[in-house]
Amino acid sequence: MDAEVLCSMRHQILSWGSVAVTILIAAVPVMAQKGADRSMMPGVRSEDRIAKEVRHELVMLPYYGVFDNLGFRVNGGTVTLVGQVTRPTLKSDAGNVVKRIEGVDKVDNQIQVLPLSPMDDGIRRAEYRAIYSEPALEKYAFGAVPPIHIIVDNGKVTLEGVVDSQADKDMAGLRANGVPGVFSVTNNLRVESR
Repeated sequence: MDAEVLCSMRHQILSWGSVAVTILIAAVPVMAQKGADRSMMPGVRSEDRIAKEVRHELVMLPYYGVFDNLGFRVNGGTVTLVGQVTRPTLKSDAGNVVKRIEGVDKVDNQIQVLPLSPMDDGIRRAEYRAIYSEPALEKYAFGAVPPIHIIVDNGKVTLEGVVDSQADKDMAGLRANGVPGVFSVTNNLRVESR
Protein backbone atom coordinates (compact mmCIF):
# COMPACT_ATOMS: atom_id res chain seq x y z
CA MET A 1 0.00 0.00 0.00
CA ASP A 2 1.16 3.45 -0.68
CA ALA A 3 1.53 6.16 1.92
CA GLU A 4 -1.55 8.09 0.78
CA VAL A 5 -3.88 5.08 1.31
CA LEU A 6 -2.36 4.41 4.74
CA CYS A 7 -2.78 8.04 5.72
CA SER A 8 -6.44 7.97 4.60
CA MET A 9 -7.13 4.75 6.57
CA ARG A 10 -5.47 6.19 9.68
CA HIS A 11 -7.60 9.36 9.37
CA GLN A 12 -10.81 7.26 9.14
CA ILE A 13 -9.82 5.16 12.16
CA LEU A 14 -9.04 8.30 14.17
CA SER A 15 -12.34 9.85 13.12
CA TRP A 16 -14.30 6.79 14.20
CA GLY A 17 -12.26 6.61 17.42
CA SER A 18 -13.04 10.23 18.25
CA VAL A 19 -16.75 9.59 17.56
CA ALA A 20 -16.64 6.63 19.97
CA VAL A 21 -14.82 8.71 22.60
CA THR A 22 -17.34 11.54 22.14
CA ILE A 23 -20.24 9.12 22.62
CA LEU A 24 -18.58 7.62 25.71
CA ILE A 25 -17.84 11.02 27.22
CA ALA A 26 -21.40 12.16 26.56
CA ALA A 27 -22.76 9.01 28.24
CA VAL A 28 -20.65 9.32 31.43
CA PRO A 29 -22.62 12.20 33.00
CA VAL A 30 -25.88 10.36 32.30
CA MET A 31 -24.54 7.15 33.92
CA ALA A 32 -23.11 9.11 36.86
CA GLN A 33 -26.39 10.96 37.28
CA LYS A 34 -28.33 7.68 37.33
CA GLY A 35 -25.94 6.29 39.96
CA ALA A 36 -26.20 9.48 42.02
CA ASP A 37 -29.99 9.47 41.78
CA ARG A 38 -30.11 5.87 42.99
CA SER A 39 -27.84 6.50 45.98
CA MET A 40 -29.70 9.68 46.95
CA MET A 41 -33.13 8.04 46.86
CA PRO A 42 -34.64 7.87 50.31
CA GLY A 43 -35.55 4.41 51.48
CA VAL A 44 -34.19 0.95 51.18
CA ARG A 45 -31.13 1.46 48.98
CA SER A 46 -29.60 4.21 51.12
CA GLU A 47 -30.46 2.33 54.32
CA ASP A 48 -28.76 -0.78 52.91
CA ARG A 49 -25.64 1.23 52.14
CA ILE A 50 -25.65 2.80 55.61
CA ALA A 51 -26.17 -0.62 57.24
CA LYS A 52 -23.25 -2.09 55.32
CA GLU A 53 -20.97 0.78 56.34
CA VAL A 54 -22.10 0.66 59.99
CA ARG A 55 -21.43 -3.10 60.13
CA HIS A 56 -17.97 -2.56 58.66
CA GLU A 57 -17.08 0.29 61.04
CA LEU A 58 -18.23 -1.63 64.13
CA VAL A 59 -16.27 -4.77 63.25
CA MET A 60 -13.15 -2.66 62.64
CA LEU A 61 -13.19 -1.10 66.14
CA PRO A 62 -9.82 -1.94 67.73
CA TYR A 63 -11.12 -3.12 71.13
CA TYR A 64 -14.20 -5.01 69.88
CA GLY A 65 -13.80 -8.62 70.93
CA VAL A 66 -15.38 -11.90 71.84
CA PHE A 67 -16.78 -10.56 75.16
CA ASP A 68 -18.64 -7.70 73.46
CA ASN A 69 -21.80 -7.75 71.37
CA LEU A 70 -22.65 -4.88 69.04
CA GLY A 71 -25.80 -4.55 66.97
CA PHE A 72 -27.68 -1.77 65.23
CA ARG A 73 -30.88 -0.73 63.47
CA VAL A 74 -31.12 1.79 60.64
CA ASN A 75 -34.26 3.87 60.16
CA GLY A 76 -33.70 6.50 57.51
CA GLY A 77 -30.79 8.63 58.70
CA THR A 78 -31.06 7.43 62.31
CA VAL A 79 -28.85 4.59 63.53
CA THR A 80 -29.67 2.94 66.86
CA LEU A 81 -26.73 1.10 68.43
CA VAL A 82 -27.52 -1.79 70.79
CA GLY A 83 -25.61 -4.51 72.58
CA GLN A 84 -23.25 -4.93 75.50
CA VAL A 85 -19.59 -4.03 75.91
CA THR A 86 -17.00 -4.53 78.64
CA ARG A 87 -15.31 -1.12 78.14
CA PRO A 88 -17.02 2.30 78.28
CA THR A 89 -14.60 3.57 75.62
CA LEU A 90 -15.92 0.97 73.16
CA LYS A 91 -19.43 2.40 73.54
CA SER A 92 -18.25 5.94 72.80
CA ASP A 93 -15.95 4.77 69.96
CA ALA A 94 -18.87 2.95 68.31
CA GLY A 95 -21.03 6.08 68.47
CA ASN A 96 -18.23 8.27 67.11
CA VAL A 97 -17.41 6.11 64.06
CA VAL A 98 -21.07 5.74 63.12
CA LYS A 99 -21.66 9.52 63.34
CA ARG A 100 -19.07 10.04 60.60
CA ILE A 101 -20.82 7.82 58.05
CA GLU A 102 -22.33 9.76 55.16
CA GLY A 103 -26.12 9.81 55.38
CA VAL A 104 -26.26 9.30 59.17
CA ASP A 105 -28.10 12.23 60.75
CA LYS A 106 -28.50 10.90 64.28
CA VAL A 107 -26.99 8.14 66.44
CA ASP A 108 -29.01 6.74 69.34
CA ASN A 109 -26.37 4.93 71.40
CA GLN A 110 -28.18 2.38 73.60
CA ILE A 111 -25.15 0.14 74.12
CA GLN A 112 -24.98 -1.20 77.68
CA VAL A 113 -21.64 -1.05 79.46
CA LEU A 114 -21.33 -4.22 81.55
CA PRO A 115 -20.42 -3.70 85.21
CA LEU A 116 -16.84 -4.28 86.36
CA SER A 117 -16.70 -7.57 88.22
CA PRO A 118 -13.80 -9.90 88.95
CA MET A 119 -16.31 -12.75 89.20
CA ASP A 120 -17.67 -11.99 85.69
CA ASP A 121 -14.12 -11.72 84.34
CA GLY A 122 -13.38 -15.21 85.68
CA ILE A 123 -16.56 -16.57 84.11
CA ARG A 124 -15.65 -14.96 80.77
CA ARG A 125 -12.27 -16.69 80.73
CA ALA A 126 -13.78 -20.04 81.79
CA GLU A 127 -16.54 -19.77 79.16
CA TYR A 128 -14.01 -18.94 76.45
CA ARG A 129 -11.90 -21.99 77.34
CA ALA A 130 -14.95 -24.25 77.60
CA ILE A 131 -16.42 -23.23 74.24
CA TYR A 132 -13.37 -22.67 72.06
CA SER A 133 -11.38 -25.66 73.34
CA GLU A 134 -14.15 -28.03 72.22
CA PRO A 135 -12.80 -29.76 69.07
CA ALA A 136 -16.09 -29.30 67.22
CA LEU A 137 -16.09 -25.55 67.97
CA GLU A 138 -12.40 -24.62 67.75
CA LYS A 139 -12.85 -23.71 64.06
CA TYR A 140 -14.72 -20.61 65.30
CA ALA A 141 -11.72 -19.40 67.34
CA PHE A 142 -9.83 -18.27 64.23
CA GLY A 143 -10.30 -14.73 63.02
CA ALA A 144 -9.94 -11.26 64.46
CA VAL A 145 -13.38 -11.39 66.08
CA PRO A 146 -14.65 -14.95 66.66
CA PRO A 147 -18.32 -15.41 65.68
CA ILE A 148 -19.46 -16.74 69.07
CA HIS A 149 -19.68 -13.81 71.50
CA ILE A 150 -19.78 -14.51 75.23
CA ILE A 151 -21.66 -11.86 77.22
CA VAL A 152 -21.46 -12.15 81.02
CA ASP A 153 -23.58 -9.86 83.19
CA ASN A 154 -23.62 -10.59 86.94
CA GLY A 155 -23.08 -14.32 86.47
CA LYS A 156 -25.65 -14.64 83.65
CA VAL A 157 -24.20 -15.76 80.31
CA THR A 158 -25.65 -14.97 76.89
CA LEU A 159 -24.19 -16.45 73.71
CA GLU A 160 -24.60 -14.20 70.66
CA GLY A 161 -23.41 -14.64 67.09
CA VAL A 162 -23.52 -17.08 64.22
CA VAL A 163 -22.64 -20.77 63.84
CA ASP A 164 -22.79 -23.17 60.89
CA SER A 165 -25.17 -25.80 62.28
CA GLN A 166 -27.72 -26.58 64.96
CA ALA A 167 -25.27 -29.14 66.37
CA ASP A 168 -22.65 -26.39 66.86
CA LYS A 169 -25.25 -24.15 68.54
CA ASP A 170 -26.28 -26.97 70.88
CA MET A 171 -22.67 -27.87 71.67
CA ALA A 172 -21.81 -24.23 72.52
CA GLY A 173 -24.83 -24.04 74.84
CA LEU A 174 -23.91 -27.34 76.49
CA ARG A 175 -20.31 -26.25 77.04
CA ALA A 176 -21.42 -22.85 78.40
CA ASN A 177 -23.80 -24.52 80.87
CA GLY A 178 -20.95 -26.66 82.21
CA VAL A 179 -18.96 -23.73 83.61
CA PRO A 180 -19.15 -23.49 87.42
CA GLY A 181 -20.47 -20.28 89.00
CA VAL A 182 -22.85 -19.46 86.13
CA PHE A 183 -26.43 -18.64 87.17
CA SER A 184 -28.00 -19.05 83.72
CA VAL A 185 -27.14 -19.41 80.04
CA THR A 186 -29.18 -17.94 77.19
CA ASN A 187 -28.22 -19.31 73.80
CA ASN A 188 -29.06 -16.68 71.13
CA LEU A 189 -26.71 -18.13 68.50
CA ARG A 190 -28.14 -18.08 64.97
CA VAL A 191 -27.57 -20.91 62.52
CA GLU A 192 -26.48 -19.68 59.10
CA SER A 193 -24.88 -21.89 56.48
CA ARG A 194 -21.85 -20.33 54.83
